[in-house]
Amino acid sequence: MQFLKILFWFLLAFVAALFTYGNWTSIQINLWSGLIADVNLPLLLLVTFLLGLLPTYLYLGTVRWRLRQRLSACERLLAEQRAQVAPPALVVAPANADPLTPSEPAAMGRPA
Repeated sequence: MQFLKILFWFLLAFVAALFTYGNWTSIQINLWSGLIADVNLPLLLLVTFLLGLLPTYLYLGTVRWRLRQRLSACERLLAEQRAQVAPPALVVAPANADPLTPSEPAAMGRPA
């Protein structure tokens, strides 16, 4: 599976390099006050892609963080609820003890 990921990224980089090589032209952008900027087309497309990606990436990152916080709070609450409702532990006699003979004579109600 790791090989397929690497292959995909190399293929994507190769297509991006072909696009950059085929479209290496300068574009004039009219800015304020009569300023004109000469920008290469691939650079302009990369900047606009990043301007669109960055706010979405930040928003989804905060949503994931908030959901992770809510999940951990719910898990803590569930653990507390299970601890309160858990049945008391049973007392188990040691394996070497004989169940028919008491270990202390006072346990049978006889004075020692």
